[in-house]
Amino acid sequence: MGFGIFPELDEGAVYLSRSDPEQLLGTFSKHGFELDGEHWPSVEHYYQAMKFENGDRQRKVREAEYPKKARRLGRRRFTGIRRDWGKIKMVMMTRAVYTKCRAHPEVAQALLETDNNKLVENSQYDYFWGCGRDRRGNNAYGKVLMSVRSKLREDH
Repeated sequence: MGFGIFPELDEGAVYLSRSDPEQLLGTFSKHGFELDGEHWPSVEHYYQAMKFENGDRQRKVREAEYPKKARRLGRRRFTGIRRDWGKIKMVMMTRAVYTKCRAHPEVAQALLETDNNKLVENSQYDYFWGCGRDRRGNNAYGKVLMSVRSKLREDH
């Protein structure tokens, strides 16, 4: 039991970075896939583009040269993010991660090799997708990965 102001690291958990392009399970990894009739260079491209109902805006995000630029384009709040985004963003992230795993067996294998460990997106600043600085965040991305892992097991 720790006495610090932050919770101890969960020893059985796997900590990862969503925005590390070298991380197979991250949204920035260059593992493209086909979804909704288009080719997406990364999960980040798909996720950011789905914030918009406007096809032209989606195309601009999809054609971004790299995931960081796609994120920047998707974060422009003045560009008309869809009204239902808060309700559907988990579904969109899950669809993209699952489709990426189905398109790239090595990614699916890396996810399955996490066994039953808790998966944690180790972002200091993101309290929704990550665990936040104090590790008390929502960890939504970790939950998405664990959900996809379960679905991949069902598929086999």
